[in-house]
Amino acid sequence: MSDSDDGHTGVPLVEGFSNGHAPDSQASAKRKREDDSKTESKRAAKRKKTKKRPKDVEDDALDTELGINHAIAHMDSRLLADHMAQRSKRFQPEMSLVEAEDLHIPERAITDTTSWEKTRSTENLPGFMEQFAGSRRNKKGQKLLHAPEQRGSPHTLVVASAGLRAADLTRALSKFSTKHSAVAKLFAKHIKLKEAVETVTKTRMGIGVGTPQRLIDLLDDGALSTIHLERIVIDTSHIDQKKRGILDMKESQLPLVKLLSREGFKERYVLSEGKIELLFF
Repeated sequence: MSDSDDGHTGVPLVEGFSNGHAPDSQASAKRKREDDSKTESKRAAKRKKTKKRPKDVEDDALDTELGINHAIAHMDSRLLADHMAQRSKRFQPEMSLVEAEDLHIPERAITDTTSWEKTRSTENLPGFMEQFAGSRRNKKGQKLLHAPEQRGSPHTLVVASAGLRAADLTRALSKFSTKHSAVAKLFAKHIKLKEAVETVTKTRMGIGVGTPQRLIDLLDDGALSTIHLERIVIDTSHIDQKKRGILDMKESQLPLVKLLSREGFKERYVLSEGKIELLFF
C-alpha cells in the first residue's frame, strides 16, 4: 500500500505537529508562558538581591575586614538626616507624609562629627566621645566619668545594633567606668526585661549601652530615666559580615527611629538648656 493510500503525505508525524505542518498553537503558547514566567522569576530574584543593600551605599565604602562603613564619616548633619529618612522610607514604603514627618530626625539635632579624622573602629569610640560628647561642659572627657546621683539616669546612651555588639561597646567604654559611675550594658539575650529593670533601677550609671528596642522597653517601663540625658550616640559605622549596619536592617532601623523620635526627645533636640544631642559614630 502506498503512502497516499493510508492518507499520509510521506512526512512522518512528529509530536507538536499536525500532519507535519505548523507547531501546535496551544503548545507554543504554553512554552511562551513558561519562558515569560522564568524571565519574571529571574527579574524578581535580581530585584530581591539588589534590595539587600541600599542604593546610596557603595561597595568600596564597606570595609568587611575592619567591619566599618566609611561613608558615615563623610556625612554631615544634613546628610545624616537625609540618610535616616531614606532608610525609614525604604523599610516603610507605605508610610504617609504625616507618619514620615513624625519619624523625621531634624538636622539640628545631629552634631556634625566629620572633623573626626581617625577610623571609626570600636577602640576609637572613647576618644570620639571625649572630643564630641558634651563639648559644652566636657573638658578632656572628665564629664563622662561622672554620673547623676539618681539611679538609672545616665547622661549618655549608646545604641548598638545587637546584644553582642552592645557588649563589645560596653567593654570599649570601660575607661569611663568608676566606683560611682557605671558603664552599664542594658541588653543581653539571657537577661529578661524584668531582670534588666531591677538592675537599672539600682545602678548609678553615667553611660548606658543597649539595643533600640530594649532601651524603648526600659524607658516605657520608667526604669530608665532621661531627666539627665544629654546625648545619644548611635553606633552607625559598624557593619557585620553581611555588610549591614544598624541603619541597614529593618529589625534595628525601625526601633532606632522610633526611639530617636520619641516625643520627649524631639522636644529637647531644639533646646539650649536640657538639650539632647545625637552623635553618629
